[in-house]
Amino acid sequence: MNELLPTLPVFIKDVLSGMAYLIPEIILVATFIVVLLADLFFPGRRSSLAFWLCLTGITASVLFVAFKVPSVKGPALLFGNTLVSDAMSSIFKQIFYAVIVLFAIFIRCNPRVKEHKKGSGDLYILLPAVLLGLNLMSMASSLLLIYLSIEMISISSYLMVGYVSGDDKQTEAAMKYVLFGSACSAIMLYGMSLLYGFTGTLTITDPEFLLGLGEMPRSVVVIAVGLVLVGIGFKLSFVPFHFWSPDVYEGAPVPVTAFLSTGPKIAGFAILIRFLGGFSPQQGMGSISVFDFEGVLSAVAILSMVVGNFVAIWQDNIKRMLAYSSIGHTGFILMAVVVSTGSGLKAMMFYLLIYGLMNMSAFMLAGKIEDQSGAVSIKDYRGLGRFLKIEMVCFVVVLMSLTGLPPLAGFIAKFLVFSAVFESYSAGHSMWMLALLVTGAITTVVSLFYYFKVPLNAFLRQSETTPVITARRDILTYIIIVLTFLILLWGVFPGLLI
Repeated sequence: MNELLPTLPVFIKDVLSGMAYLIPEIILVATFIVVLLADLFFPGRRSSLAFWLCLTGITASVLFVAFKVPSVKGPALLFGNTLVSDAMSSIFKQIFYAVIVLFAIFIRCNPRVKEHKKGSGDLYILLPAVLLGLNLMSMASSLLLIYLSIEMISISSYLMVGYVSGDDKQTEAAMKYVLFGSACSAIMLYGMSLLYGFTGTLTITDPEFLLGLGEMPRSVVVIAVGLVLVGIGFKLSFVPFHFWSPDVYEGAPVPVTAFLSTGPKIAGFAILIRFLGGFSPQQGMGSISVFDFEGVLSAVAILSMVVGNFVAIWQDNIKRMLAYSSIGHTGFILMAVVVSTGSGLKAMMFYLLIYGLMNMSAFMLAGKIEDQSGAVSIKDYRGLGRFLKIEMVCFVVVLMSLTGLPPLAGFIAKFLVFSAVFESYSAGHSMWMLALLVTGAITTVVSLFYYFKVPLNAFLRQSETTPVITARRDILTYIIIVLTFLILLWGVFPGLLI
């Protein structure tokens, strides 16, 4: 104990200086407590007070992020290098904010959630905690913080999937999600314990981390890193850790499915980038290679693009189709991660922002169409273009953007990724880069076949019965229109973001 006393003032100073960078996260903790108390003392199925308090707290949090309070040049290492605050974490936090706000509005407008006997208050309570976990995932530079932040998101996601338990399919989806997620979490934790045992440090930015791994037999390092990638792969739902996503996406309430396909997946890429950064030799360390990330991630990206896009062709349920589409997009984004250059990172960040808006819009439209017509399969969409004109036109635009057709933002996102990969191939003539380019191009063409089944049925095919549908306009309709406009605007003027 006496040995720790001389270091105590330095430790306290480090904690106090780091707290200034965590003002957004402190606000989220306070918001969580306030929303919890508000829903406890002022309950209700709509939980309007909880909703507005939640949005207010989240908005206050992101304002500190957007205006960079405190102002800092370059990355700031916090709490003994366990967290890092830099430009990348700031961009990720703003993307998370957009996803969470859209998620909150989607919850409020979804009849299935509103009319459930539990109400929606508990979901609003979870939102600040979820955003806190997402923020920490973007900042984590310690194996311990990586694990804790992932578990914060996982536990909240388990609760969301099983929250509106209305049938056996949803119960099955929730159980699969919990069991598979728990298994992947345990495997990841074991891999982290091996890495700590090999290096003696939990901080992946510590030079001793890579030096310690360099002294170990390559085979055991490969096993340890592979186990950690299992947990990250669960969050990203890339092949072969994708089996849970189609069933969970189909069984969960549509707002929860929209969140699972965006928030945790985007945060998973933030964690992956941070984790890969620990294996980049620092200045003066020479060349140390302990794991073939380029080969492994390239193979995973190719498999994810092929499996996601080809299996999606045979899906009739709209949510299962979008689930496999999401797996395909994960593989495509991994192309930018493999490049591991400034252009690759820039392409990845742009793609993640556009992907979040596109996927959230797609699920919003699927949920709204289901609420108004009862259509859950693509065949049920026959003739709906005559009745839900605005919804279907927006859906076509969003699906075109997901395909990567000009002049939409999805095209710009894919173009940037292809450009980064081609630039890398031109520099090193890596066969992996060539394989990624070819696979990405082929699967982009394949995606046309399942995305365009929606407008084909909605506008060019007639239903066997004459549906009686009255289009209802609410706040969600106008949110969808705005998102569709942004997808078009950023496709024509990408310089507004890049």
